[in-house]
Amino acid sequence: MLVEFLLEKYGKKEPITQNALLTVVNRKYRQHFPEILRRASERMVLVFGLELKEDDRSRNIYVLISKLNHRGNGGPSDEKGLPKSGLLMVLLGVIFMKGNRATEEEVWEFLSVLGVYAGRRHSIFGEPRRLITKDLVQKKYLKYLQVPNSDPPRYEFLWGPRACAEISKMKVLEVLAKIHDTVPSAFPDLYDEALRDQAERAGLRVATQAPAMAEASAPSRAKSCSSSHI
Repeated sequence: MLVEFLLEKYGKKEPITQNALLTVVNRKYRQHFPEILRRASERMVLVFGLELKEDDRSRNIYVLISKLNHRGNGGPSDEKGLPKSGLLMVLLGVIFMKGNRATEEEVWEFLSVLGVYAGRRHSIFGEPRRLITKDLVQKKYLKYLQVPNSDPPRYEFLWGPRACAEISKMKVLEVLAKIHDTVPSAFPDLYDEALRDQAERAGLRVATQAPAMAEASAPSRAKSCSSSHI
């Protein structure tokens, strides 16, 4: 609820007052307002690339600052920068949580908690359905496939080959843990799988480094090879 309110204020370029924030929080939870605001602020950074800062301490006025210029290009950012990367990590996390394949219904249910809805234009992401089912699929970060033998047709999401190559499961689990305000080991099954993924990646790096070092000893055949694992 608070995240949606902050996004609405950001989209309208309106100032954010503490009194306005308090009206969004249920009266019986207001004694926990500092903690609720902290968690909402962390989600804003992780998913949307927006940092909540106090602009006027005397009047308790806040502003949302884009972190786009604070991070170099990389990942699925394109011209949009950090927000798409944040949303992708969330999507990969949902897929990971659901056994490495998540139905379209499961994905939208999780995203609705963050104020992202199918068919409703978003102030940060534009048209979410197009971004998720077309743009990120075309860039090979996601797979969007029909569920076998489903009638009427139903669809599910899987990690795309580019996500598998560039993004570790541990990194995704760390983002999930922050969203849930906990630590990666709080999800024991996922944590074990993420550790195995780390070990496999380390083994792959060692295997690829050995022939690369051998080739480097012959100047005429030297090659530059790099792999990116977030």
